[in-house]
Amino acid sequence: MRYSEEDLLPISALQHLVFCERQWALIHLEGSWAENRLTAAGRVMHERVHSGEAETRREVRVTRGLALRSLTWGLIGKADVVEFHRVEEGEFQPGEAARLPRHAGWWIPVPVEYKVGKPKLERCDEVQLCAQALCLEEMLGVKVPRGELYYGKTCQRHEVLISEDLRRETAEAIARLRDLTEGKKQPRGRFDQKCEACSLRDLCQPRLAVRGRSVASYVEALFDPRQEGGTA
Repeated sequence: MRYSEEDLLPISALQHLVFCERQWALIHLEGSWAENRLTAAGRVMHERVHSGEAETRREVRVTRGLALRSLTWGLIGKADVVEFHRVEEGEFQPGEAARLPRHAGWWIPVPVEYKVGKPKLERCDEVQLCAQALCLEEMLGVKVPRGELYYGKTCQRHEVLISEDLRRETAEAIARLRDLTEGKKQPRGRFDQKCEACSLRDLCQPRLAVRGRSVASYVEALFDPRQEGGTA
């Protein structure tokens, strides 16, 4: 199946979805946003990364803010950085290197995604990176075997293998994203330790989702004198 331009979904939405489906819904369905020090730092980091021009460092061509698109997966977005590593004949597997306009030789693409914090328990960053790799594969006609995640808190890069397991997890996340976007399913919030640092915590009110409690029952309990903590 190939999607039309109107059906393309943002790659960044995958990261939000895998991290927290309620966060995804607030941002991408309801258009809600709130900034805190972490999101502000992330915004500044990405502005700095994207502001640089393309450059060549020895055998590496660095491209910033590269537009990405896949009609096969129905995705659109932008890569923070894509490094193209020059390789000689015989140094790569068939289908792993591409030709670049106005640059001689063969080049292997390596997407690099920048994050302001530190590695997460969820694989949301890896899924986002894999989605970028899937787009690059379609655009360049090559297989992308690996990418890298840079975390500002540790100032370190982490290599991510674009394995079959990660590809399968990413494909499942894309299918889930499309189902939710088309209204086939609705995500529910849940309280988690990571909620404390989320800029959307006050909008989300994740504690209301504990034990499946509805907003209506929560409000009713607040004004019920028989309930402990009731305001009446």
